[in-house]
Amino acid sequence: MIYTVTFNPSLDYIVSVDNLTLGRVNRTSAELIFPGGKGINVSMVLKNLDVDSEALGFMAGFTGRQIDKLLTERQVKSNFIEVKDGMSRINVKVRSNEESEINGMGPAISKEDIDRLYQQLDQLKEGDILVLAGSIPSVMPESMYMDIMKYLEGKNLKIVVDATKDLLINVLPYHPFLIKPNNYELGEIFGVELKTKEDVVPYAKKLQEKGAVNVLISMAGEGALLVTEDGQVIESNPPKGQVRNSVGAGDSMVAGFIAGYLHSGDYEEAFYTGLCTGSASAFSDNLATKDEVRELLGQFGKNYF
Repeated sequence: MIYTVTFNPSLDYIVSVDNLTLGRVNRTSAELIFPGGKGINVSMVLKNLDVDSEALGFMAGFTGRQIDKLLTERQVKSNFIEVKDGMSRINVKVRSNEESEINGMGPAISKEDIDRLYQQLDQLKEGDILVLAGSIPSVMPESMYMDIMKYLEGKNLKIVVDATKDLLINVLPYHPFLIKPNNYELGEIFGVELKTKEDVVPYAKKLQEKGAVNVLISMAGEGALLVTEDGQVIESNPPKGQVRNSVGAGDSMVAGFIAGYLHSGDYEEAFYTGLCTGSASAFSDNLATKDEVRELLGQFGKNYF
């Protein structure tokens, strides 16, 4: 079974404004509302690819109940812990001449709430996949990802971590199955600027030396690169298409990688499925669908689905 954890889920309210002008009333030309959060995005895209998962995390208030309702409508199984104080956040994303975001704070998560999450994690079995994705709310310990991986050590799980900076570095000694920084995040870790795939390879391998099993690097318009546990370096430019929306593309890449790996156990299939799933979300107003991914895979002569 696949489990995703989103510590701070959101309702993502996405509005299009033809010409945003601060200090005056602006009217929308289009509106969308989605359940949001990196782990939730992974679960939703997995479902679009006909792969079941269970979304874990915390919810609160009427917004939390709406997040749960929207996931149920999408046939995504969830088992959120209901927090007493506060409400799940609303993130407003404005599409205009520039993209802007206003992100809410989220609820107050107590030690008792965190203890309940550990009780859920106790149910994971050998061979399960756990996805830890996104930032840690300020009300929680900054070491949360590391603490979870240490707690689950020895269970023989495949743990995927999509996080940045210290959150990512601190989990490496616990050998995550996959990590997915982008080239800018990778450069931040080592204090360098990484523009090309050739630049990226040695630093991706440094993360392997620190404990990561597989390292997937997303590079926006430059495509992506995967350094595998058996020493392969798989790289590709992205498929052709027009970018409409960057939100959720990285999470979609993670979901596509997992779906491809589960299908065959082959890292090349996992890589190309991840690349095309991330691109399919970037080329759409919504998250990638199976048909969209299949179409983009065709550009590479791949027929995995």
